[in-house]
Amino acid sequence: MASEELLSEYLPILVFLAVAAGLSVMMIAASLIAGLRRPDPDKLSAYECGFDAFADARNKFDVRFYLVAILFIIFDLEIAFLFPWAVALGDIGLFGFWSMVSFLGILTVGFIYEWKKGALEWE
Repeated sequence: MASEELLSEYLPILVFLAVAAGLSVMMIAASLIAGLRRPDPDKLSAYECGFDAFADARNKFDVRFYLVAILFIIFDLEIAFLFPWAVALGDIGLFGFWSMVSFLGILTVGFIYEWKKGALEWE
């Protein structure tokens, strides 16, 4: 009797998984059936990566792509730190305020340094 109750508690989870799997298969099948497959030179051209997308994967490419990616991650993390800080600003007091100001100052100095060095200039 206890095993039947235990199995009946898992039934909604199994139904949910079955519905999710069914919907996933249906969406993939619908996109394969309805999707247009007409490649043209514009679709196959280099988009934002700066090199041919279907060339050899071991080709060298400019280090500026890495720099832009690292800058994006740094400023994305900065925003991730700013939201909880702004929410808790009333509770953390002046110490929390000045610690965030110093954090933003360090990031600003680094950004200005990269800007002055010309690392953000694209030829």
